[in-house]
Amino acid sequence: MAQKAVLGKVKKEELAEKLYDKDTAAAAVVIFKKAKTTFTYYEENGFVSATDFEIKIKIYKKEGFEWGNFDIPYYVGYENLNDEFVDILSAYTYNLEGDEIVKEKVVNQSKFKKVINEFWAKRTITFPNVKEGSIIELKYRLKSENISVLPDFQFQYNIPVDYAEYISEIPEFYLYKGMVRGFVKPEITYDIEPTSQSFNSKVDKTNVGKVMRFNQIVTKYTAKDIPALKDEEYVNSINNYYGKIEHELEVIRYPEQEPKQISTTWENVAKSIYEDERFGKELKETAYFMDDLRLLIKKDFTTKDRINAVFTFVKNKMNWDEKYGYYTKKGVAKAYQEKVGNAAEINFILLSMLKMAGVEAYPVLISTRENGLAYFPNKSIFNCVIVNAFDDQESLLLDATDKNSAINILPVRDLNWKGRVIKEDGSSSEIDLMPKLNSKEIINIIAQINPEGQAEGKIRHQYFDYNAYLYRDQYNGLAEESLVDRLEKKYSEIEVANYEVQNNFEFTKPIIENYNFTTNNSVEVIGDKMYVSPFLFFALTVNPFKQEVREYPVDFVYPHQDKYNVSLTIPEGYTLETLPKPKSVSMPDGLANFKYNISSNEKTIQLSYTIDINNAVIEPEYYEALKSFFKELVNKQTEKIVLKKM
Repeated sequence: MAQKAVLGKVKKEELAEKLYDKDTAAAAVVIFKKAKTTFTYYEENGFVSATDFEIKIKIYKKEGFEWGNFDIPYYVGYENLNDEFVDILSAYTYNLEGDEIVKEKVVNQSKFKKVINEFWAKRTITFPNVKEGSIIELKYRLKSENISVLPDFQFQYNIPVDYAEYISEIPEFYLYKGMVRGFVKPEITYDIEPTSQSFNSKVDKTNVGKVMRFNQIVTKYTAKDIPALKDEEYVNSINNYYGKIEHELEVIRYPEQEPKQISTTWENVAKSIYEDERFGKELKETAYFMDDLRLLIKKDFTTKDRINAVFTFVKNKMNWDEKYGYYTKKGVAKAYQEKVGNAAEINFILLSMLKMAGVEAYPVLISTRENGLAYFPNKSIFNCVIVNAFDDQESLLLDATDKNSAINILPVRDLNWKGRVIKEDGSSSEIDLMPKLNSKEIINIIAQINPEGQAEGKIRHQYFDYNAYLYRDQYNGLAEESLVDRLEKKYSEIEVANYEVQNNFEFTKPIIENYNFTTNNSVEVIGDKMYVSPFLFFALTVNPFKQEVREYPVDFVYPHQDKYNVSLTIPEGYTLETLPKPKSVSMPDGLANFKYNISSNEKTIQLSYTIDINNAVIEPEYYEALKSFFKELVNKQTEKIVLKKM
């Protein structure tokens, strides 16, 4: 396989191939991906690294056309080093036109640079004439002066990979810790071999050629027939789980010197960030808001009152420009004046105002869900900052960039495992970002069924905490007609009337929806019997967990409780024949449970049902239990009441 993994050798049979035999559903396949990291010595800079990447992709279906736009991210946030640099060495599209192989080169106009944020940029290569059957090839070099980490080598995607190979040739002076992420484990071989490098040295203003001889550690990772890792329901960010190789520099050991430990700590990362003037200095600025703060804070305010007042003020005044970052861009004073800022500017304003109001508060470095998880200490993994405030001993988390957020109700993008609290003395500590309490959703239904099988009634739907946040985030500002249309589409074949919603902007209160409904789709009439789901149109009818095996966690975002209180009036001329039995089901270790209680009298059926998902994240070892739990849940929610005509 390694011998066949060569660019420029494309065969007619490859181009004519219609399906990938190992996964016929695949829209594309990575025929091979290879990379090699080498080190070059310069007298003025020391060793710098360069990684050459080669990738060959076959497109089978239209859904695979997205691979015709290839993104290469690279880091540009260094303070004392030059930015990383991407050099496109070759890029081609191959197609079979009749009986001829047509090779098209990517022209310079199809190579784009784009700044993502103050830390990251990307090169995008747009391949020409990509269609079903195409093969694309790319070779590029990533250069970096930062040798504390090596570029990640990702070898798994949402399409299959036939062969992956990564080689590192590292001078013996550097010891790296190699880490394999994901669920596919490559084969690894190690070797030590002698090598030499020529370099120029200045002696009395004259360039003199010199040779450095040393051993290098050669590590080779290989993997083949790597399955696609598909994005499914209830996953944080699939990028966290793809197979990849990472390297962190641990030790430098030059000849005749004591080995020097390089691996940094979270404390060192946090301290260096705080000491940057775009962070620590900006937090000391206070004059720009003092007049507003004096008007805001009353003498009789409790600590909680002060937190509420400042948080509400900053949320209302400031508008987020949708730029992340833990450093300010234009500065807090200018952002305050213009009422627009990035995440750091807005939350620094919040933090400084809280502290000047007498509230204990600290900045918290986080990585948003989309940005991924931090596996070892490094500055580049963080991309945002929020606030940790204290009401006596109660720890509170706040993010003023989102107008729908509340105290301890962060924007969902922030809910990503752990953050890092930094104090002014440079000390730091880990803080859990995940919610602890179940966010409730309570649905009260009072309904009547008529002899024709039509159900009508009233619904009171209450959304608490994160459920309320998501409602406000998605639906605040929509016209009533759009909100009614949403319900009628979501629950299909219902008619909604007398709709009203309360507490859209009362962030300490639940969202409450009240409406009347009519449906002809919740009762099945067969002969002299009616079959009724007590959940009406709210029943979960399909188990969302279908995989035989799941290798990554199930992410519900936040723990939650759904509670249904249903009262159904039996139609005139009918009597109850069969009533489902009460049931209670729990997952191991209290991860989830549901309780189903149902009773009846002569004319009315009463259902009380509660489901609790007690952990935001459920690990893969519980997947089989979760799948069985939801199977029981679906079976119970779809069970019917049977009414018989008298």
